Amino acid sequence: MASQSQLPRRTLGRTGLQASVLGFGTAPLGDLFLKLDDQTAIAAAERAFELGVNLLDTSPLYGYGLSEHRCGTALRRVAREDVVLCTKVGRWMDAFHSPDNRSGFVGGQPHKAVVDYSYDGTMRSVEQSLLRLGTDRIDLLLIHDVDVWTHGAAAIEDRFREAMTGAYVALDKLRSEGVVAGIGIGVNEADMCVRFAKAGTFDVMLLAGRYSLLEQPALKEFLPLALEQGIAVLLGGVFNSGILATGAVKGAKYNYQDAPPQVMARVAEIQRVCEAHRVASRCRRPPCTSRSAIPPWRAWCWGRIVRRRSSATWQRSPPRCRARSGPI
Repeated sequence: MASQSQLPRRTLGRTGLQASVLGFGTAPLGDLFLKLDDQTAIAAAERAFELGVNLLDTSPLYGYGLSEHRCGTALRRVAREDVVLCTKVGRWMDAFHSPDNRSGFVGGQPHKAVVDYSYDGTMRSVEQSLLRLGTDRIDLLLIHDVDVWTHGAAAIEDRFREAMTGAYVALDKLRSEGVVAGIGIGVNEADMCVRFAKAGTFDVMLLAGRYSLLEQPALKEFLPLALEQGIAVLLGGVFNSGILATGAVKGAKYNYQDAPPQVMARVAEIQRVCEAHRVASRCRRPPCTSRSAIPPWRAWCWGRIVRRRSSATWQRSPPRCRARSGPI
């Protein structure tokens, strides 16, 4: 992979995979909040590769298969061995029915996402992903969205049980056979990361939105536990779905929805503190074009903000943590 600048890379826990410290999260390639044409979406992934990003994260949910299709096209334009490919299980696509809940994806494929954490459902999801991505292997497979935010408090125990007796068993088998290098989960809640870490043997966990400038509940228990167990941590949604990039402006997104007043107020206060210390609190550049989807200044802004936090807080973060751009 020819890149204009080689990003630093780190080993992902026990997997042996070398991943760039910034990854490319591809929910927007599934038309999250905004429809993209194929050329723009695929060019964004290509540009990420050119800038030295080699961690590509997608999911069947993103555009109901559309993101994986577009990622597959981008993958075929580079050497497959140069990319660490991550996708998820927990949903398979029913091509004979339309989505009944768009979940923020304004475009995407006309297929219904069927939530299924069973063994057979997981294997079906993996097979579909391989076909959409046009590859014969996936490096990382994550159990997706087993959290209260997605399923509600009344259903979470059944979902967790199904995931551990079904999806986990399937992924553990694929890992033991060498089909995938690492398995894990991708969720929106630090507490669920702790539950899974104590229930099984996982290589990597993708946590969205719960360790950012805005909020850090992952610090209390999950990150120390991940460090203790040698679990690689991917931080998703580091801009909390957008509000840390746009600032407290009308229409700002938080947790994939319009930000509530209390979050707007907290972000406004963070902005005031950053301005008092002459630190950029958000991106002040014009919107990205199709050929600059992962501009280096975006990573620089975030890194500079985080490094200005208290040293005690920063030092508690596992050295394996790395940012991942985009929603989970």
